[in-house]
Amino acid sequence: MTAVSPGPVEESLRLDHQICFALGAASRAFGSVYRVLLKDLGLTYPQYTVMLVLWEHGALPVKRIGEYLRLDSGTLSPLLKRLEASGLVARERSADDERSVTVHLTDAGAALREGALEVPRRIAAATGLDLDEIRDLRARLDRLTATLDRADLTGGAPVH
Repeated sequence: MTAVSPGPVEESLRLDHQICFALGAASRAFGSVYRVLLKDLGLTYPQYTVMLVLWEHGALPVKRIGEYLRLDSGTLSPLLKRLEASGLVARERSADDERSVTVHLTDAGAALREGALEVPRRIAAATGLDLDEIRDLRARLDRLTATLDRADLTGGAPVH
């Protein structure tokens, strides 16, 4: 019996042809590198991203942090609780609107920024890419994300 060469449709179903798999595998590989680099800071990668937003923007409502990180409140709330329990952030309910909670850095959370300054450089080195390649990859991923956000899944084409 001879093997049948897969046709174009069958080729498209190969695991190694799936962009989602490649992105997922790269994400898990990044997660492994971040796990090592963030261990001394006492942060997980998701906690690190929350801290990045707060270091960059200062105190913010939970909803705004979720928008920056593309996380819903069900995912974000446990992260914030753990960061608060660690003494890195504090949450305060708004006096004007008790549904709104603002998160701000504590002194310990602000001080942790100094220890995190080496993380981006070490991540960049771990990629094996030069700065221009990293910028290009980031721009391509941003375009991909924006295109997927606009995708019309009922018709299969992006909505412009």
